[in-house]
Amino acid sequence: MRRSWKMALAGGLRCCRRVLSWVPVLVIVLVVLWSYYAYVFELCLVTILSPAEKVIYLILYHAIFVFFAWTYWKSIFTLPQQPNQKFHLSYTDKERYENEQRPEVQKQMLIDMAKKLPVYTRTGSGAVRFCERCHLIKPDRCHHCSVCAMCVLKMDHHCPWVNNCIGFSNYKYFLQFLAYSVLYCLYIATTVFSYFIKYWRGELPSVRSKFHVLFLLFVACMFFVSLVILFGYHCWLVSRNKTTLEAFCTPVFTSGLEKNGFNLGFIKNIQQVFGNNKKFWLIPIGSSLGDGHFFPMRSMNESQNPLLANEESWEEEDMQEYAEGSSSLTVETET
Repeated sequence: MRRSWKMALAGGLRCCRRVLSWVPVLVIVLVVLWSYYAYVFELCLVTILSPAEKVIYLILYHAIFVFFAWTYWKSIFTLPQQPNQKFHLSYTDKERYENEQRPEVQKQMLIDMAKKLPVYTRTGSGAVRFCERCHLIKPDRCHHCSVCAMCVLKMDHHCPWVNNCIGFSNYKYFLQFLAYSVLYCLYIATTVFSYFIKYWRGELPSVRSKFHVLFLLFVACMFFVSLVILFGYHCWLVSRNKTTLEAFCTPVFTSGLEKNGFNLGFIKNIQQVFGNNKKFWLIPIGSSLGDGHFFPMRSMNESQNPLLANEESWEEEDMQEYAEGSSSLTVETET
């Protein structure tokens, strides 16, 4: 009886947590809906008198709003991608692993299992990364999300504002959402500012729209500052081909610590997230390279292309050859 009561209580707490997890999303949705009403009705239809200005403002606003809402929707409802079945322990392997009491033997068992998989990252102690809760060998860049209660491929972080785990399947959408959010706030702030000044100077009648216009500028500027910082940080992460978790905790490879282990160069790093086709970079459709289970590493690219192994020395040699060539050309010209 007591056990069933505890199970019912635990189930009720989980249900309450799921409901409360949607509160941040509800707050964002309500703010966006109010901003839509304030901009479209109170500013464009009531405050602005020029018909041409109304049309231009409304067309540009709705174009940005559509992409803003579209990317937010995709960030929320695109499910995190989990490792496929080949990374899970088989029933017999699971039984052997759990029955084994010696940690060094368990470690060797995982090493033997990982030899069949494209896994190159390790724990801080050099062991194979294994999830005790999901009973699987973690692919590179995969982490267990305690909120989602699952292992997520190329996990970046769990975002309460979208109530979702940001990882391989939706990181592109999340970046686009940040970009269009910044553009949305910037567009509202720049177009509202002149009417804010007019209300401030008393050039427009003090009607109900005054409150909406003044508050709209304040909210847009406030969100713009916070969003542009967050967007700039994630742009830096993309340029280095890092996740938020990797920025705070340097990944360990079979060869040791390597903070730039997945850095392939600026262009290739961007293509890893947005794909090779530039036509899809601004549209929230899936175009990221790979399947989330394996990622090209800098060491592999260096072995295939020695130019990446020591970029600085190559640049110095090129400059030296250029200088020698220039000097020889000068001598020939003088002779």
